[in-house]
Amino acid sequence: MTAANVRIALIGMGRMGLALDALAATRHCEVVARFGAPLLEPALTGASLSGAQVALEFTAPSAAMDNVLTCLRARCPVVVGTTGWGERFAELRRAVDQYQCPVVVAPNFALGVQVFLAVAADTARRLRHLDAFDAHIVEMHHAGKQDAPSGTGLAVRDRVSRELSRDVPITSVRTGSVPGTHEVVFDAPFEQIRIAHEARDRRVFADGALVAARWLANNRRAAVYSMQDVLADLGQ
Repeated sequence: MTAANVRIALIGMGRMGLALDALAATRHCEVVARFGAPLLEPALTGASLSGAQVALEFTAPSAAMDNVLTCLRARCPVVVGTTGWGERFAELRRAVDQYQCPVVVAPNFALGVQVFLAVAADTARRLRHLDAFDAHIVEMHHAGKQDAPSGTGLAVRDRVSRELSRDVPITSVRTGSVPGTHEVVFDAPFEQIRIAHEARDRRVFADGALVAARWLANNRRAAVYSMQDVLADLGQ
């Protein structure tokens, strides 16, 4: 049986928006509305969403939350990929409850990143009582990425720091056209453990975001979900 298409709206037609647009049809998604960034054209309203079942928001930190609120008021679930707006997370939760409309928020939609996060946390837990090992996180992205550290870098830091019971520093590098590389280094005087995830193409993020959009379109209860929730529900 052929999967039914999910009607989606793309908010932000930058690198990620273009990647989503190019990949959507191959992932059983129909793009019914496109909004350019940074100034949204046409204006984002409930009507201009054109009956989208899910919106995918990839714009800028300064615009993301207002865009998401517009979608929630229109009862359109949202996949949020923009990072750097965490100070408004409590406002997002209140809006999800108020409008009874779900969202998926993730700093990184690459499916392999979810495995990378779990491996990094497990390694940190195993090294917790070995004082010889220090830890450091290095994340590298393209020169145009606005937030530093990256959302994924912060997620890695949170997990590794929690398992080690101490703060772990992050080094951020912005250069060239790098889609995204994250590495955790556990270093001791005579040995080193390195765990890394490297995105070779921006389509890896678009593919994961479309997986999340199809999942979110399936009548989810109102809540703020993560990619871990998506993959757990899909049996991954």
